Amino acid sequence: MKTKRGFLMNTTKKTTSNNNQVDVTKRKGFFRKLLAFTGPAYLVSVGYMDPGNWATDIAGGSQFGYKLIWIILLSNIMAILFQSLASRLGIVSGKDLAQASSSHYPKPINFILWIMSEIAIISTDIAELLGTAIGISLIFKVPILWGVVITGFDTLILLVINKLGIRKMEAFIILLIFIIGASFLAEIIISKPDYQNILSGFVPSIPNSTALYIGIGIIGATIMPHNLYLHSSLVQTRKFNRDKAGLEQAIKFNMVDSVVALNLAFLVNAAILIVAAAVFYESGNTNVGDIIVADQMLQPILGSKLAPILFGIALIAAGQSSTITGTYAGQVVMEGYIHLRLQPWVRRLITRLIAIIPALLVIIYYGESASAGLLILSQVILSLQLSFAVVPLIHFVSSKVFMKEYAIKIKMRIIAWFLAAVIMGLNIVLVYQSLVDWFDDGINSILYTFIILVIVGLIGLLVYIIVEPFLKILRKPKTVSIHHLDDMPEIVHVEPYQNIALALDFSPSDSSILSHTLHLSNFDTRIVLIHIVESAGATIYGEEINDQETLIDTNLLETYATKLRTMGYKNVVTKIGFGKPTNLLPKFINEEQVDLAVFGAHGHAGFKDLVFGSVFDRVKHRIKVPILVAK
Repeated sequence: MKTKRGFLMNTTKKTTSNNNQVDVTKRKGFFRKLLAFTGPAYLVSVGYMDPGNWATDIAGGSQFGYKLIWIILLSNIMAILFQSLASRLGIVSGKDLAQASSSHYPKPINFILWIMSEIAIISTDIAELLGTAIGISLIFKVPILWGVVITGFDTLILLVINKLGIRKMEAFIILLIFIIGASFLAEIIISKPDYQNILSGFVPSIPNSTALYIGIGIIGATIMPHNLYLHSSLVQTRKFNRDKAGLEQAIKFNMVDSVVALNLAFLVNAAILIVAAAVFYESGNTNVGDIIVADQMLQPILGSKLAPILFGIALIAAGQSSTITGTYAGQVVMEGYIHLRLQPWVRRLITRLIAIIPALLVIIYYGESASAGLLILSQVILSLQLSFAVVPLIHFVSSKVFMKEYAIKIKMRIIAWFLAAVIMGLNIVLVYQSLVDWFDDGINSILYTFIILVIVGLIGLLVYIIVEPFLKILRKPKTVSIHHLDDMPEIVHVEPYQNIALALDFSPSDSSILSHTLHLSNFDTRIVLIHIVESAGATIYGEEINDQETLIDTNLLETYATKLRTMGYKNVVTKIGFGKPTNLLPKFINEEQVDLAVFGAHGHAGFKDLVFGSVFDRVKHRIKVPILVAK
């Protein structure tokens, strides 16, 4: 906007009226409020019906009929409890699980936890990659190796969905869930299961040691650590009164959201086991534990060409839906633990490339039949990681330092620790059995010794995480921000000039931006401060986000404005956006009709621009005013 003395631009006036968050305070009635809170758990639930679950469900149904349905129900109850605790942490503390860990544990511990979380996410992606590849192979009759290569292009799907916005993404995820559910409903109708035996399957029983092993695998494949990180972040997208009544209402409605969404996931997993029991167990084919073999036998047994096609379609839908939410979970983990932010498509591409390498090597070297073994191995790795997410979660939601009066009560703590102990115990059995199997298969002794040492180290880390809060009261959490600064940087003395403008990102480059701005300004200049929140939640939910980073950024932007006013620059206003700077900065700058836009130079180019993003290069041709890049 033109001022009396010249141009000025550095960002915009404050506009809270354009911030169209999901404001539940204006919703009246139970169902309207419930609808306002509904959403995060559905995005999380797709992780509970990914291809990793299929392998264990098919093995359980084909070998033991309907007898292990109760284990799926038990694992679902565990999932509901821990996901509700994750949502409680996010709602009350304003931190996701990664941020809470980062604010409490020392840097070396956080780094190890981050590495483990990344390994778990990559392991999940291996299962999703293989599931999608097998689905492509089943439908289009191409080798699985080709299917693995094709899955490398699903990054393009994420790019398209991400550009369409959160509502379109939610609609796409719900569509995939519907496809999975509808496919297995049709499979159940075709297979004609014994409904009386289905009911008897809810009575707990463990026929033999093999059933125990498969049951452990079902639990390990169901409760995945990245879902806890993701859920604790997504629940911060709702705006509600942060008084006692508002917090209690948010906790209650998110609990309902979790129960409904995860029970839908339970129905899908139960349907997979039921189809396997009806088709394979009842026909005497009790050795089917491979997704590929399961598909090949559907048509001969059922006499229907539709059955394997539906199976493949559902498998692709499961892999794609889990892939999308896994990408956002990876963003949450990376930002929370090490305060590093990548563009979503870059994050997706890196994860997928890392997952493709072992998949290609295993299939090329051992053949397509080895894909089932790699799928199971990915679930073993997830089982090993799970305790390192569950234990900190219980500690944090039990702590009055983090949760104040909303810390869980003693009865809930006992239940949570009991279930955590069950998970840890079962996972130890699963890992031990896997080690025995690898040893019997003649694994290289050096590799085997290395694996043993890693496991011993992880056990030591787990013991530390378990006992640390009991040895020392939880410290007051550190304030953790994705940005490098918590306050306005030092202003370097320069002689004042006329007309300037800014685009701020709360990094050390702000010092140069502010210095050049004031060097070119005078007290009559209108200064517009613009900042775009780029967190994982803001990327997903846009203007609907109401997380801790939004609060921190808003306050910090106001701190900048207040200090500039005390220096004599009275005409200072702010404007904050949510999502992609490449879209919002040109829009805001052009709307404000400023005369000059000021950006900071971040000192990276080439490949670093590709990874971290170069905002200036992508917006310079969309801005109608002169631009100054402050170095």
